[in-house]
Amino acid sequence: MPSPLRIGFLGCGYIADFHAAMLADCDEPHVIGDVFDPDGDRRATFAAKWSAHAVGDADAVIERSDAVFVCTWTSEHAEMVRRIAARGRHVFCEKPLAFDAATAASMAAEVRAAGIVDAVGLILRTSPAMLWLREMLRDPVSGRLMNIVFRDDQYIPTQGVYASSWRADPELAGSGALLEHSIHDVDILDWLAGPIVRVAAEQSFFHDIHGIEDSVSAVLRFESGASAVLSSVWHDVLSRPSQRRIEVFCERALYTVEGEFFGPVRWDRDGDAGAMEGVELDGWLKARDIAIAWPESRFLTAIRTGGRATPAFEDAVRAHHIVDAIYRSARAAGTAVAVPTA
Repeated sequence: MPSPLRIGFLGCGYIADFHAAMLADCDEPHVIGDVFDPDGDRRATFAAKWSAHAVGDADAVIERSDAVFVCTWTSEHAEMVRRIAARGRHVFCEKPLAFDAATAASMAAEVRAAGIVDAVGLILRTSPAMLWLREMLRDPVSGRLMNIVFRDDQYIPTQGVYASSWRADPELAGSGALLEHSIHDVDILDWLAGPIVRVAAEQSFFHDIHGIEDSVSAVLRFESGASAVLSSVWHDVLSRPSQRRIEVFCERALYTVEGEFFGPVRWDRDGDAGAMEGVELDGWLKARDIAIAWPESRFLTAIRTGGRATPAFEDAVRAHHIVDAIYRSARAAGTAVAVPTA
């Protein structure tokens, strides 16, 4: 058996706990070693839960780790990644990588030059529901893709289980619902049906938090001629922590995703209609040799084999370019903005 990888964490909040839980299901030998968070109580709680060692600064974590998960607020990502790459450690960074595509691209170049394995938390690409939808869109029976309606709603994450007050500070978060949450959505839309070549959008600030938008409506045009409408909302309905619903119309089929990870997924095409979720959905994918491997597992496997983890920083840069274009359009009162395809 290979020696266990020593995993460090920078940031010990909600999303760090999520990644630690996912790591617990990884087959690759590993241990969570040193962890740091500027909040002493939070890092102590996290360390106790995951049998880790709480330390007093980020550099100590990096020095004593084989790989580091960066789960800080967004403004810290670029600096933490720079330090990790400089020490030749592997890095898994939460999304978004940065406030803008230019910074994200420089981070991608940095890890590439360092020759380390890098990964980013765009987790929808490994969702069973999204893998199923991708197969449906590739099936000739469906016909050409025509239109996608994508609604993503979440209560504003400054409250409730997320309790991330930093998301109300644009100096820490950059901006709001689109960058901090729906970068997942533009990434998955481009991955499923892209490239996206043009966007037009509007944004609103109902919570009156300067620089933190809480409602975005965007029309996305694909190179194929198909289009999508993305509605991203941060609200105050605390019974709805995060829900995504996707309706996809092709020439001869309608596909609906009602649960972003495990379904239910529904179809109506060529006289056949049905639904499945959970174990049945997993079985459908496995019967077609479609691998289900979460990003954390792919990251550790890539370190062991010397391969490439997916999604990687370069994948995230593409999503950042689309997000930047949506913001430019919103600032210009909905004027259409082109998205580079290269």
